[in-house]
Amino acid sequence: MYDRDALAKLLRNNALEFGDFTLASGKQASYYLDCRRVTLDARGARLIGEGMINLIGELRLKMGQGPKLVGGMAVGADPITAAILTTAGIKGYPLRGVIVRKEPKAHGKGQQVEGPFSPGESIVIVEDVVTTGASSLKAIELCEAEGLKVERVLAIVDRLEGGRAAFAAKGYELTTLFTVEDLGVQLD
Repeated sequence: MYDRDALAKLLRNNALEFGDFTLASGKQASYYLDCRRVTLDARGARLIGEGMINLIGELRLKMGQGPKLVGGMAVGADPITAAILTTAGIKGYPLRGVIVRKEPKAHGKGQQVEGPFSPGESIVIVEDVVTTGASSLKAIELCEAEGLKVERVLAIVDRLEGGRAAFAAKGYELTTLFTVEDLGVQLD
C-alpha cells in the first residue's frame, strides 16, 4: 500500500534544502532536492518502489500487460530501479531493470545500456528529479538505440521548470509522484 503522505514527509525533511544551488542543468536555484537521501534509505526505497508500481499500474502488471523493463540514467535512477524491482519481486510481477551509463564502458562489451533486455521490449524510464528533462531524454535516446520501446517517464519530483514540455515535444508522457509545489515550495 503506497503511503504518499509518508513519502512527502520524508522528502521534505530529508531531501529538500534551501539556499543557493547550481543544478545539473546549469540553472541557479534557491532550493535543492537531494533525493538520494531518500532513495538510499530503507523506508524511502520501500515507499518509492510502492509509489512507482502504483504509477505504472498494478492491474497492468498483474495481467502481464505492463512494461517489461524499468531503468534510467546512472546514478540517480539506479536506486529507484532497484526499489521498483524489489517491490515488483515481492508482488510477483515480471519486471526487469536496466542501467543507462553516461558513457560506454571502457572494458568488456563496451555497453552503455546494461541489463537483461531484448530489442523490442517496452521500458519505463525513471528519474529522481526532473528539471529540464535532459538526463532522461538522453536515457531514452540510448535505450531506443538498443531497440527498446519507451512507454513513458516516471519521476519522484517535477521541479515544474520545463521538463514535462520537453518530454511532450518528443512524444513522451511524464508522470510524477510529486511536484515541488506538493512539497511546499512556492514558485515565483
